[in-house]
Amino acid sequence: MKIYRIRSYDEFAAHALRNKNSIDAHTIYLDQVTPPGSSEFTVSGYSYPAGKQVEFLVDFQHSGDGNRVNWRERVCCPKTYFNNRMRATFHLFDIEMEPYPDSKLYITEQITPIYTYFAEKFPNTIGSEFLGEQLPFGTANIDGIRNETLCDLSFPDQSFDMVISLDVLEHIPEYSKAFKECARVLKNGGRLMWSAPFVPSSQENLLRAIIRDNEIIHIESPEYHGDPLSGDGVLCFQHFGWEMLDQVRSAGFSDAYALCYCSTEFGYLGGDQFMFIAIK
Repeated sequence: MKIYRIRSYDEFAAHALRNKNSIDAHTIYLDQVTPPGSSEFTVSGYSYPAGKQVEFLVDFQHSGDGNRVNWRERVCCPKTYFNNRMRATFHLFDIEMEPYPDSKLYITEQITPIYTYFAEKFPNTIGSEFLGEQLPFGTANIDGIRNETLCDLSFPDQSFDMVISLDVLEHIPEYSKAFKECARVLKNGGRLMWSAPFVPSSQENLLRAIIRDNEIIHIESPEYHGDPLSGDGVLCFQHFGWEMLDQVRSAGFSDAYALCYCSTEFGYLGGDQFMFIAIK
């Protein structure tokens, strides 16, 4: 698997130009493995969490119009049931975060298979969900689910070696505060790993909605993402562009960059995909 570490829009533009032939070849490969008229099919590849060669299941769920594959959310391992982005998360974490078995992790989810994976592998893992202001932050409900807000974490300074936040920051209007909080609770040299809707062709973030005078103002048509706590969905406030990395550096990190990756061998399909890393 090739991984490119990219720190700016200009670097990405140069990468896209130099890597055009590989991306074109990957697009041809996707067309070749997608049978016409089929509702589901399989693709061979190596599942990193399962540690073996498998036949990944691919279908048209989460595709919006049902006419194309949502590669990021499908390509599911039949052994672990982890999809493309989940498997890549675990793989990239082991490569980029340099964890020890006793590393202290905080992950901004607790009722998901991703949290379970990290908690089983790293005993010093704390997870949480946003349960609202009716339950004090830093406490748990009767089911043992910890309540936290990423804009005002209850943890002391320098509590963790690593923070992981996956597809959460787009739902936080004051995301700059969230980045500052991540820097605060990380030890010096600690690392933040996160994912969020990202537009690699844009330098600027795309604001979809804002809050003004306690009222939500929609700039773009409302976009809602799945919520593990309910079926209502969660409003997306922004898609990020490359300026996000400058904002992360301003929040207290010495370095921030995108991991740009793609792999037919590991089933990370769908063209260039992105994960983000920041080092305090």
